[in-house]
Amino acid sequence: MAHPWYEVVPADAPLDQGDLAPGCPLLAWKEGPPHLYSSTRTREGLRDLAEVIDGDAVVMTQTCDLAQRKVRYVILCPHDGMHAYRIGWEASQRRRGQTPSVKSWAAHLDRIAAGQVWNRAMLNSEEGPDYNAELRIVDFHEVFSLPRAFLEAWLAERGEPRLRLRPPYREHLSQAFARFFMRVGLPTDIHRTW
Repeated sequence: MAHPWYEVVPADAPLDQGDLAPGCPLLAWKEGPPHLYSSTRTREGLRDLAEVIDGDAVVMTQTCDLAQRKVRYVILCPHDGMHAYRIGWEASQRRRGQTPSVKSWAAHLDRIAAGQVWNRAMLNSEEGPDYNAELRIVDFHEVFSLPRAFLEAWLAERGEPRLRLRPPYREHLSQAFARFFMRVGLPTDIHRTW
């Protein structure tokens, strides 16, 4: 393998951009009834909407910020294996009144792999000497944040080696994440008076 995507790091390895954290506890938000959003119940409403879920996540915080300990909170994005992602994609297609086909599935994956789906990125499948990484789809729609100290302690206590994206693949993922946030749609075009 000339340019492997992943390396395996021990459970107590310093946190780095591109670390995969399977089954990571994440603070998420439930959908709630409109009365929870009223200004008189804002704080209570937020408490009622918070929940902890377990999900596969990838560290998005930049390596330089982690290495120099410049951040207290780590940014993570969820990712799904191909089978789980396909189930969700097919359900979404049916809700839109479309029939999912093998051809449309392959075209969708080709668009993600080419970077044409702005809210998704693909992590390659790969077999290494001591790991087997499944093809995965990263979702930029939901962005999670965890205290760095908590995430480092959780990974160490879990006691399992973890996969880490190697350069330039982690930077490629970071670039896709940046493209997701840098999209700008202007409400009015520039008046061309020249």
